Amino acid sequence: QVQLVESGGGLVQPGGSLRLSCAASGRTFSTYTMGWFRQAPGKEREFVATITWIGIRTRYADSVKGRFTVSRDDAKNTVTLQMNSLKPEDTAVYYCAAKVAGGAYSHWGQGTQVTVSS
Repeated sequence: QVQLVESGGGLVQPGGSLRLSCAASGRTFSTYTMGWFRQAPGKEREFVATITWIGIRTRYADSVKGRFTVSRDDAKNTVTLQMNSLKPEDTAVYYCAAKVAGGAYSHWGQGTQVTVSS
């Protein structure tokens, strides 16, 4: 079992940066593929970024490519999402999620609010 807790959300002006962190419990954290998702008001949850076991591969949504960077530290059981050049349309609740390779995301955090506004 993996339990996930996000932190680092907040209010930022357009063009600013935020760094989200996801702390995971569980001794098998390094074997999980980790993902970030977001859900804006009135919209469905959407994929943002993912990073595979030991960071071999990353993938991003087109809307954040070049602005967001996902990374992980398996020694500390954390995954981070560095968000730069933020736009108002990035406003959403951001969720951290975990899955085993080949499976569906089965573990989710409680979410952290990111608001981009002047």
